Amino acid sequence: MTTEDRLEKLERELAREKRRLRWLLVGALLMAGAAILVGKALTGGPDNELRARRFTLLDENGKKRANLSVSKDGPLLDLLDEKGNPRTSLGVSKDGPLLDLLDEKGNPRASLGVSKDGPGLTVYGENGKALAGLTATKDGPSLALYDEKGKRRAALGVFKEGPGLDLYDENGIRAALGVFKEGPGLALLDKNGIRVALGLFKEGLLLDLLDEKGKRRAGLGVFEDGPLLALADENGMIRASLDVSKEGPDLALDDENGMIRAGLSVFKAGPLLALDDENGKNRASLTASKDGTSLLLYDENGRRIGSVP
Repeated sequence: MTTEDRLEKLERELAREKRRLRWLLVGALLMAGAAILVGKALTGGPDNELRARRFTLLDENGKKRANLSVSKDGPLLDLLDEKGNPRTSLGVSKDGPLLDLLDEKGNPRASLGVSKDGPGLTVYGENGKALAGLTATKDGPSLALYDEKGKRRAALGVFKEGPGLDLYDENGIRAALGVFKEGPGLALLDKNGIRVALGLFKEGLLLDLLDEKGKRRAGLGVFEDGPLLALADENGMIRASLDVSKEGPDLALDDENGMIRAGLSVFKAGPLLALDDENGKNRASLTASKDGTSLLLYDENGRRIGSVP
């Protein structure tokens, strides 16, 4: 190789080296510019804003652990376990914010949300059925408990009228306990409605028994002047009543129109049996006192027509 050939080869190598250095320099400038742009976005550049439709966070093994996205329903943040299963979901929709906690199968086990009616917390079983729900609305806070089939079995609430507890079977409400300004009350129900009602009021204690049509058939009360027992027919009319006052016990039998037709009383002077007609006029009375027994008979105008003795 002549000296001229060696010089020409050296010039070609120098030219290639210049092109390589120029390429490296341009690449370095581009990388530096990109780093500056990203740094401004992350640290708060002129707009203090980083825009994207979706973000994915990976752990040190490259596994997806979090997703931040925006759909037509609103923004959503999902947190995933090491197996890639979603375990926490936080979103905001038109109904309000909602936080869901999920088990390893992806089934919701607890949900916390705020809707237009107020905040609410729901706890779920393994089958996805609600087991408990706690809400706070304008009417007041309430707690509902459900069985494994998702049917409500108990509800506790505090409302402006007072606190109340409801108990349910698989078909509906069966017992209700409440405390109101008038006093505490307990109701027992069947499929037709209330069958037993117990209340404690300032007037006294009252127990009512109702038939399947909701008609009051028996009532037992304890009042300031004494106890009272009343029995009614299928129309709700009282047909028999027994009370004990300071004057003594008194039994009254009524007709279908609510008129007393027979009464038996025991006073200090002795017992009295009175029989009345349909107009409420006394037609016969039997008394027994220390002086003896007396039977009096009256006509429809109240005139005595007979007596014994």
